[in-house]
Amino acid sequence: MYKEILDEYLMTYTILCEKIERLDTRIEELAREDKYSESVKKLCCFIGVKTHIALSVLVEVGDFNRFATAEKFASYIGLVPGEDSSGDEQVKLGITKAGNRHLRILLIEAAQCYGRSQVGYKSKDLRARQAGNPPQVISYADKANDRLKRRFYKMVLGKNKKHNVAKVAIARELACFMWGMMTDNIA
Repeated sequence: MYKEILDEYLMTYTILCEKIERLDTRIEELAREDKYSESVKKLCCFIGVKTHIALSVLVEVGDFNRFATAEKFASYIGLVPGEDSSGDEQVKLGITKAGNRHLRILLIEAAQCYGRSQVGYKSKDLRARQAGNPPQVISYADKANDRLKRRFYKMVLGKNKKHNVAKVAIARELACFMWGMMTDNIA
């Protein structure tokens, strides 16, 4: 009886792994289409952002120019702090979570990578993803990556913030850098 149950679980596992593989292949195909390829390559210059996250951001957002500022884009995702105000009294709360939940989760996942890497170090995988992009794009992404790494470590080690609080703060800033990249505000 236990062998039958185990065999059934293993068969289900195999079927699901094949399905994931098939869907990942399809996502890669979509990302190579002319409509998305250049933008996906640009977004993949950031640490923690690979094809799946880049394509998801592009498809969910559509036109980045519809947001006047990077802060409004972060607000659309729900990565801005809430506020409870009454008269002169202002109390800052956690993030609003009033935006696009899917993008918020993806960016927080991407932000986790900033706590696992060294400041000033660029992996072979990141170099390969950055290859073929204009020098301005790579420079902008490198500055953003270094700033986000430094900020994460400063928050966690210097200010004793919890890891989750730091990750969300980094995700918000990463969203702002993405907006800058996609709207050509890469000064």
